Order: sequence, then structure tokens, then C-alpha cells
Amino acid sequence: MKTNVKLRDCNLFRLVCFIIIPLLFLVFCALQPKSYITGLVITAGIYIVLCASLNLINGFSGMFSMGHAAFMAIGAYLSAFLTLSANVKMNMTPGLPGWLIHAQLPFGVALIIGGLAAALVAVIIGFPVVRTKGHYLSVVTLALIVVVRAVIDNQDKLTSGSRGLKGIPTKSTILTVYIVVIITLFLLYRIVRSDYGRGLVAMRDDPTAAQTLGINLVKKKISCFAISAFFAGVGGGLWAHYLTAISGASFYFTKSFDIVEMSIIGGMFTLSGSILGALFYTVVPEFLAPLENGLRIGGLQLPSMFGLSNIIMALFLIFLIIFRRQGLMGRSELLLDSWFSKDTYLALFRKKDYARLAEGFLNLFRRKKKAES
Repeated sequence: MKTNVKLRDCNLFRLVCFIIIPLLFLVFCALQPKSYITGLVITAGIYIVLCASLNLINGFSGMFSMGHAAFMAIGAYLSAFLTLSANVKMNMTPGLPGWLIHAQLPFGVALIIGGLAAALVAVIIGFPVVRTKGHYLSVVTLALIVVVRAVIDNQDKLTSGSRGLKGIPTKSTILTVYIVVIITLFLLYRIVRSDYGRGLVAMRDDPTAAQTLGINLVKKKISCFAISAFFAGVGGGLWAHYLTAISGASFYFTKSFDIVEMSIIGGMFTLSGSILGALFYTVVPEFLAPLENGLRIGGLQLPSMFGLSNIIMALFLIFLIIFRRQGLMGRSELLLDSWFSKDTYLALFRKKDYARLAEGFLNLFRRKKKAES
């Protein structure tokens, strides 16, 4: 009797493709900390944290925020203040309170405090913000970016103004970044699979029906806004300790637009989409970059076309929105279901999983042979 077993449903296939191979690649990159590829992998990891936190609010709650760059800036500056030495802070930011000048905390603690500060700001502005709907919420959160940028650029003694902070210790290694990635994705995965997460989805799909079931919409929106801001603040801290120099220009509209673009590409209704979207947005432009220097096709040499990679990415986004609005991952949680399921890891010790994998390959061969005929 033939069964329609697909490879993606096989735990062993998931273990090898989604866990072992990526893990080996990360180990390879960790052994070459100064390489260009390692830098791309670290950048992608930070973007995964940011995109996943944005998906929580934009994809699961029904709201649409564009203010992630503001929360990134709050987390980045505060975590930088908490890890810089006192001498550096006295030279660049003499207006800081004395306790903050002399405070120098471990990187992990600084990240959490930066995230909590971003969440606190989200709660404060949340009461008026979450009462707006649709594009009005987007406009309000964009205004928050303008306010944060103005504070950073004009408070010279507190933030070093437009000169920016320099000399931030390099703490965002591939190990620390991907530890944060796993923790972030696990916590968000547990949140969206909990009763709280189901309440978010109910609020997104039908606010009126959700309210009749006893869901406090304002409380739910503010809490979701704060959780998303917390992880955005953590991502901002990672970004600051990777760049080692930041300014208000590092956290302006373009940064929010970049994160929203990743969310749309991967799929904002799934956390797994944030992984695919961040990787796509980080890696694909690097492959397209050589096109800008001119391309030889046979004996024809095309001229240099600067900005061509951006045009191609923009066209891809347009076609994606037209033909696949749900993003590349759709609503599938294939990646996180594989990562955070014990069945994936126990498959190594189960004979039935080996038989299922063989059956999956056999079915793939049959489908391929049938298509060729």
C-alpha cells in the first residue's frame, strides 16, 4: 500500500536539514570570526530577532507598527551606556547621571535592561497609540522614530549628539547573537502557542468576537506592543555591540522599512518567516551586487548599473505582494516546529523514522519519474 509521505514531514529529514547542517555552518563561521561570511551571518541573526519581534505585533495581533527603529535605538544606546567604561562616557557623554557613568554591567544584563527600557517606553506611549487603527498606527509609530532621533541628535551631553557613540565593546559574536536568536524564537514561539497567543490571533481575525469572549483588547494590544518592543530593544543592543559605533542615523526610517520588508518577504503570519525573510534580505543582495559592476553575457559586456540590486529587490517585493501576499513561508511554522519539538531529536533513535525517511525519498523519486513521463 502506497502512502503519500513527504520529506518535509520526516523528522530525520528536518533534523539534518534544519538543525545539523545550519549548526555545522555556524560552527564553521565561528572558527573564522573575522571573515566576511561570518559578518553576514551575524547580521542575519540580529535581523531575525528584530523581524520575529515585529511579526508578533504585525502578524499575530492585527496591528501594524513601523516604529521598530525607535525601540532599537533605545535598547542600543542604553546597553552601550551600561557596557562602556566610565572614562569613555565622561569624555563623550558628560551629562549622564553619575550612577550611569560609573555603571559597567555584563553584556547580557545590559541587553535585558535595554530591552526593558524599550518595553517601558512602549507601555507609556501604548495607551494613546493602540487606540488608533490601520495606517494611523503606522503614522504614529513613525512619529516616534522622529522624536527619538531628535532627542539623540540634540542632546549632545547625554547622547553625544549627531557625532554618535564610539568605542562600544565588540560583544555581538556569532555565539552570543545566535544564543539570543534561539532564546528569542523559543520565547515568542511559546507565546504564540499559548492561550495568550491564541487571544492575539482572535483579536486579529475578529476584534468584536474576541471582545465578546472576554478579551480585553486594550490590555492585549499594550502588552503585545511592549513584548515586541522588548525584543526590538535587545536587537538594538546586539546591533550596537556589533557595529561598535552608533548614531541617530543608524535608527531612522530606513531601518524600520528594512525590517518590515523582511517580514513581508518571509511572511508576517509566522515566526519561521522571520528567519527566511532575514536570511533572504541579508544574503540575496550580496549575490546581486556584482551585477552593478557590469555583467558579461557571451561576448556582450553590459555597462555598470549602480543600484541595480536594489531595483531587483524592489521588483521582487512587488511581485511577491501581488502573487503571494502571505510571504515565502506562508503560515507554516515548519522551522520552529522542527527546532522545538523533541520528536525531531529522538528521531535518531527510532527505527520507524528511518523507514519513514526512506519512504519519503521513494515517493519523491516516484513523483519525479511520473513528471518526466
